[in-house]
Amino acid sequence: MRNKFYATILMLGICFILYAFGTKHSQNESSWIRINLLGYPTESIKVAIWASKSDQTPKRFEIIDQETKAVVYTSTDIKSFGAYGPFRQTARLDFSDFKQNGKFYIRAGETISPLVLINNDVYKDAANFCLRYMRQQRSGFNPYLKDSCHTHDGFVLYGGKAGIKDSTHFDATGGWHDASDYLQYATTSANATYHLLMAYRDYPQVFSDTQQANGLDGKNGIADVLDEARWGLDWLLKMHPKKNIMFNQLADDRDHISMRIPKEDNQYGKGFERPLYLITGEPQQRGKFMNNTTGTSSTAAKFTSAFNLGAILFKNRDKPYARILTEKAQSAYHYALLKPGVTQTVSVKSPYIYAEDNWVDDMELAEASFNFGKEKPDRGKAKLALKYARHETVTPWLKKDTAAHYQYYPFINLGHYEVAKQGDDTTTAYYKTGIEQVWNRAKNNAFYRGIPFIWCSNNLTVAFAMQCNWYAELSGDDTFAALAQANFDWIFGCNPWGTSMVYGLPQWGDTPTDPHSAFTHLKNYPIDGGLVDGPVYTNIYKNLIGIKLNDADEYADFQSDLAVYHDDYGDYSTNEPTMDGTASLIYLLAAKAAQANLTDHKTKSLGAIIRGDSTQKKIHLVFTGDEFADGGEKIRAVLAHEDVKASFFLTGNFYRNPKFNTLIKKLKKDGHYLGPHSDKHLLYCDWDKRDSLLVTQDEFVKDLEANYDAMATFGITRQAARYFLPPYEWYNQTISNWTKAQDLQLINFTPGTRSNADYTYPQMGKSYKTSAEIYQSITTYNETKPNGLNGFILLLHIGTDARRTDKFYHRLPELISYLKHKGYKLDRIDN
Repeated sequence: MRNKFYATILMLGICFILYAFGTKHSQNESSWIRINLLGYPTESIKVAIWASKSDQTPKRFEIIDQETKAVVYTSTDIKSFGAYGPFRQTARLDFSDFKQNGKFYIRAGETISPLVLINNDVYKDAANFCLRYMRQQRSGFNPYLKDSCHTHDGFVLYGGKAGIKDSTHFDATGGWHDASDYLQYATTSANATYHLLMAYRDYPQVFSDTQQANGLDGKNGIADVLDEARWGLDWLLKMHPKKNIMFNQLADDRDHISMRIPKEDNQYGKGFERPLYLITGEPQQRGKFMNNTTGTSSTAAKFTSAFNLGAILFKNRDKPYARILTEKAQSAYHYALLKPGVTQTVSVKSPYIYAEDNWVDDMELAEASFNFGKEKPDRGKAKLALKYARHETVTPWLKKDTAAHYQYYPFINLGHYEVAKQGDDTTTAYYKTGIEQVWNRAKNNAFYRGIPFIWCSNNLTVAFAMQCNWYAELSGDDTFAALAQANFDWIFGCNPWGTSMVYGLPQWGDTPTDPHSAFTHLKNYPIDGGLVDGPVYTNIYKNLIGIKLNDADEYADFQSDLAVYHDDYGDYSTNEPTMDGTASLIYLLAAKAAQANLTDHKTKSLGAIIRGDSTQKKIHLVFTGDEFADGGEKIRAVLAHEDVKASFFLTGNFYRNPKFNTLIKKLKKDGHYLGPHSDKHLLYCDWDKRDSLLVTQDEFVKDLEANYDAMATFGITRQAARYFLPPYEWYNQTISNWTKAQDLQLINFTPGTRSNADYTYPQMGKSYKTSAEIYQSITTYNETKPNGLNGFILLLHIGTDARRTDKFYHRLPELISYLKHKGYKLDRIDN
């Protein structure tokens, strides 16, 4: 009875604490637990931050089930980091090994976290939610307001360079308002358009179709993200109406005269018409001074990339439109070459502009974009892209703790990713160098914060998380996985202020409610999905013009001499949403959603899948073959008897060999996977220097195509055989990139056993492995490793040299029996 009494008291205490947490924190609260309010996928890195104004650090923490109130997890995995910002003590609470789905609270001492969600759907529809903000930012017809605005745009300024009289009218309606003001910049719009197009290209499965092309409710058979990207493309076409005309900006800082609904703009001296600033390559106005424009490249190159990617994605949907985009990509590219250099924006009254300083990154992406969709990339363009890449290997802000507003834009080098995907992994190393620069600043604080607190720091944070993810994807190196996750978590509440930086996401969490936005300030309209600027250095905040908080600071306890953030309409420096930042976040959220539900939990190395879902008791038996097939009939008979489906990766040599014709037909009829293993069983890269290629991309592609041609004689289509296993099971990142460019997925065997040594024979000396040794290596791995053989790609050979008399395929019945007894399901590689 006594134990039951104390258990009841404990449960009531937990319930009281959880109830108390649901209210606003009290003034005497001194410790907090910061989490990603959006949640965590089950297999992800999961870290919360303990932050305290006292000197205490907990020794352990617990996870409490929301429904049962039971403690379901206890851990001492706590790493202390000391003071940061407003806190005297901070620590990382790592619960990555907790993989139970549900809703929970984290408790450390008497401190309780916000609600923690863990499941693989936590990011589902988040990217679609943020598209709401993009639609609300539309100029021309605005679907949110169901009204039109800025329908008279615009009149030309600085037109003399193109032989255009100033005040000449050009149709520039459409596009997106840049932020909570109504200026429209070509550089941010082109970048945003590219991110949306890229999000659809890379993660089409994430996006829904609930809106029409005009943004109103109703399906139109096209993903909403693609509709939104086309809205951006249409405006970019208007901003580049002729070969010798390209505009950089619509409206200027006279916009800031007052807060208003967009259709009320009339402060530019020509009724409701607004000024259009021509790209001249020469300095233009910046308040009382002139900006530092040096050329035409930065904006024009961004147009080029967006047009080229748009042309590929619309090629099969709207061919005439795709042709227009292709033509405009060429003319925009030539405009970029008129005067190599950067184009900055214009201001009339204040000194604040987008002071972009770099442009070679834009040219790198532009050059790479001409190879989009090409089976045989233009090597000249690839070389030019790499040439530009070498001029700016690391985006400069990554090496700094401060920078001017939009000084290095975009905040991620998009070209490095495309160059690497097209086969040159030089730029992958550039990504790593930049990440290491940030990591050197981040590793000394609990939040892993290495991003400078400059204006729009959230945009930098999103871009950096993208770079970390891309580096891991391209290299297979997950060294910076925790750093990437920390930056993503920061956006959604794992920061000193404990708030999400995205309006309304998640709906149950602390998110901005009083942003610097006329929509909310004047009409109480929600700006769902808008990413706000984010915290800035306190010294920046104190020196900005015209900032005055309208209400008491609800985050006063968390401001510091380091950085500030305010959820207050009066603070345009930290709480104004931005269109381009939101577009970047849409890409990142799409990536996170796809990864959470990927396959999967598959393991990759250098871009190749080398293990399936390590949480599932499934094994993929894979057989390769080139010149030998002596085990073919035996293997086929065993698989049929055991009712097991396997996968066979065979060279073109094998498929064309008339001796193997009947066997291949039988394997296909039995329902096994038949795939490519190269045509001539080429060695792609040096055994000792893996990065040294022994084939050109053209040789690789031609050889692979010949393999598929041989398969086609058996009715095996490329679409039905998208998994490709490299010859000799030897490859590098470049081979993986080339494979991906062919819309194929490279795979390889799972290391850890000696199954792949079944081809060896005694004359090979120490390399020779007997069937008994091979069998024991498989069973030993299964018995000694935490996840056993879960997800294993177990590679064997369909035939071997006659000098091997101890054929392992004779032990296949024994092996399958063992695996089945251990609870494994054996299936094709594509299941």
